[in-house]
Amino acid sequence: MVRELVGAGPASERQYVMSHLHTRRLRLVPATAETTALELSGHGQLGVMLGCTVPVDWPPEDMRDALPIFEAALRDRPEEAGWRAWYWITAGPSGAVLVGSGGFKGPPNATGVVEVGYGTLARYRRLGFAGEAVDALTVHALTQPGVRRVEAECHPHNVGSLGVLRRCRFEYLGPGDEAGTQRFGRAT
Repeated sequence: MVRELVGAGPASERQYVMSHLHTRRLRLVPATAETTALELSGHGQLGVMLGCTVPVDWPPEDMRDALPIFEAALRDRPEEAGWRAWYWITAGPSGAVLVGSGGFKGPPNATGVVEVGYGTLARYRRLGFAGEAVDALTVHALTQPGVRRVEAECHPHNVGSLGVLRRCRFEYLGPGDEAGTQRFGRAT
């Protein structure tokens, strides 16, 4: 993942931080153990760290169960920031607002595959944010060393998610690992 060296003084006193990704309407910010812990404990400080308003119904329902897993993984392996969740922030009428999140289940596996997942708050669905973010994350991942393909699993009745995968040029690969799902992928 792309990192920037920040801070003043000798390199040993500076630290690397993840670069943000930008799309036409979104700023994507990689989650860290600290930001994920703030998601689990409350929204006020998370909004301050991200520089945006965090809606009261954050996080998206389909992402809630993954938060403790991501927080533990990032606490134990902080170098995996960028291989986990990313926050999607857009400019709203009253300032920046958090609209969704998505990212990867972890770094690439031995065959160079990463799996992407995503969720958008209900009131921001059908506005193209998921497609915009998933495409940016996919392009970013495919430029990283060791990544050959980005994959996703989806239930066949999830029309919105299937549309995101189609717009992001993912191709059907076969049945998914989770019962009743289908697997899609996009290669370099």
